[in-house]
Amino acid sequence: MDAPILSISGLRAVFRIAGRDIAAVQDVDLVIGSGETVALVGESGSGKSVTSLSIIGLLPKNIGRIAEGSIALRRRDGTVTELTGLDPESLRKVRGNDIGMVFQEPMTSLNPVYSIGEQIAEPIRIHLGRSHRDAASDAVRLLAQVGIPDPDRRARQYPHELSGGMRQRATIAMALSCDPTLLIADEPTTALDVTIQAQILDLLAALQAQRGMGILFVTHNLGVVAEIADRVAVMYAGRIVESGPVSEVFTRPRHPYTAGLMRSVPRLGQATTLKAAGTPLPTIAGNVPSLALLPKGCSFAPRCALAVDACRTAVPPLFAATSTQQSRCLRWEDL
Repeated sequence: MDAPILSISGLRAVFRIAGRDIAAVQDVDLVIGSGETVALVGESGSGKSVTSLSIIGLLPKNIGRIAEGSIALRRRDGTVTELTGLDPESLRKVRGNDIGMVFQEPMTSLNPVYSIGEQIAEPIRIHLGRSHRDAASDAVRLLAQVGIPDPDRRARQYPHELSGGMRQRATIAMALSCDPTLLIADEPTTALDVTIQAQILDLLAALQAQRGMGILFVTHNLGVVAEIADRVAVMYAGRIVESGPVSEVFTRPRHPYTAGLMRSVPRLGQATTLKAAGTPLPTIAGNVPSLALLPKGCSFAPRCALAVDACRTAVPPLFAATSTQQSRCLRWEDL
């Protein structure tokens, strides 16, 4: 049986702030198989983006580092490489060849002074050793593959000359230019309207079916998760608090935080009904704690209606709620 595309075990990433190490993520375990999409969800500051930046070795220089854990990647040639501790040059080769990254805002990912075609062709020349002519031809082919009309003309244009949806398609083409085994998509549809958002999700699903790559999809949008993901991992205050198949987690969440998120998702017609009754939309009381001042025990305990004394004394382990669903909650059976 093939090794997973990505296997993360015991990841702990810290930031050096005011002379002390603050854990941005800890105890993170995550596995992504070939052709599988895993969504990483949670509020802002939960550790989603730090996890993805840890994988590609782009934590902020001088203040961010991986303190513990393993990140193993299965590469195109079938070998498995441990990414933690790789020297910068080796990590750069992995980023170009085996991991593609799509960020939230394409205008900050694309260089405004180079044409779209030049930016897609550059990694092809550097990492695959293709000639300038062949790389330029590959760039046009990739633009066509991601659904950009008139790709020859678009390849000669600059980022500001494309619409937001086209720019995001171009960044996807760039991320896939060297045929990676893993694609990390960090909030790639947040800045787009719902129609373009749906087109981008359909595009990613189609490209994954063609290429068999694994996808780590970072988002706070549960509707997007339901649309694209096979499995979901829910993060809170730097830890994964629940994981499992999307159908199981969304149908019967086994952590109070996940249950609160699901209740907070507006249903069709719900707003009108609640307004007529004078009742606000459901929310989770309280705020996410500062990572520098995490409470003892379960980080969600101060906001949790099910919390008992034991929740405030030690961080719960991950319990096997089912054969495929895990929960970091002492009272998962009560949900």
